[in-house]
Amino acid sequence: MTQLPKQALLLLVHRIPFPPNKGDKIRSYHLLRHLAKDYQVHLGCFIDDANDAQYIETVRQWCGDTHFASLNPMTAKIASLTAFLGKRPLSLDYYRSAAMQDWVNVTVNQHRIKKAVVFSSVMAQFIERMPDLTRVIDFVDIDSDKWRQYADKKRFPMSWLYQREARCLLRYERRIAHECDASLFVSEAEAGLFQQLAPESMNKIGFFNNGVDTDYFSPGHTLDNPYQPQELVIVFTGAMDYWPNIDAVTWFAQSIFPAILSRHPEAVFCIVGSRPAEQVRALAQLPGVQVTGSVPDVRPYLAHARLAVAPLRIARGIQNKVLEAMAMAKTVVVSPQALEGIDAAIAKELILADDENAFANAVCIALDKPDIALEKAARLRVIARYNWDANLQKVDTALESI
Repeated sequence: MTQLPKQALLLLVHRIPFPPNKGDKIRSYHLLRHLAKDYQVHLGCFIDDANDAQYIETVRQWCGDTHFASLNPMTAKIASLTAFLGKRPLSLDYYRSAAMQDWVNVTVNQHRIKKAVVFSSVMAQFIERMPDLTRVIDFVDIDSDKWRQYADKKRFPMSWLYQREARCLLRYERRIAHECDASLFVSEAEAGLFQQLAPESMNKIGFFNNGVDTDYFSPGHTLDNPYQPQELVIVFTGAMDYWPNIDAVTWFAQSIFPAILSRHPEAVFCIVGSRPAEQVRALAQLPGVQVTGSVPDVRPYLAHARLAVAPLRIARGIQNKVLEAMAMAKTVVVSPQALEGIDAAIAKELILADDENAFANAVCIALDKPDIALEKAARLRVIARYNWDANLQKVDTALESI
């Protein structure tokens, strides 16, 4: 039987969706691969890191037409200042691109595209004037609420700047949600909050959970130990130029870890993640704190750690770092913010700590004696609840039911 050609679909992503094990690219990578099974995907995205250019040919093999727009972060920051001339969010002007808009216009017309999926609010600007498209936006998180949280943690004038961004971006998010046919988020909790913020679009707001490649993140792999034999390692993983992660490890290293170290002199707090900010690198001067920078594979650092921590004080959506550690059958001690959106049984599948003393005590208990039953249950929870194929079917439903 002759196979019918796949229907064309436009996918816009703010960063190249590869490699699949890097922070904010995990979700977009799996979204692309899933859509490519049933659609001829025409992909437009930005490259804001020169190292990511090596992945262009890999990504192209899953796509039809592609457009990879270079974005210089410093130049983009300067360009975003034009948003002050109006009531636009700076985030939008940061990603403004005439070349991207031209490519979208030509591609939609040339391939007679009828459906589009947009990953993150900043990419929605390129399909704003295309009401004939079926438009599904994956907001992932409520970005405007992140800026609100940033404002609460900063002093003037940055607090004012972040408050402005929160207001302007929320206004834009609400407008885009109203114009698009469906809006998706990373968790039921995140979708529920946005329904409160944008009640006019309540019936078009849904979610699909992130997933984890539980074959890749598995305790069954034989991985070389990157630590010294005598070390009792507490690990944190994540992009270390991201301010919520910077705040989390700084708080843990300065305000929590000293109490742990006094009870466990052999304890080590290992911060694993790319592009560590100067504030993070400075933490390596503290007793027992290690900062790795970028590593080729995060799994050995998880596999040979005694436990993982996620002491985030600012967070939105689901934390992949928590799910990946659980998939590796590790005890994970999380803050309430890091737990948000994760369906797991407290004290049975992970540990919740809501202040400095609780964090220190929970970590010390885990260092004294690992809870094998909890660690096994953590992995089983991820396998059962956070499966990419099952979760991504909600995107299919959104595209097909409109």
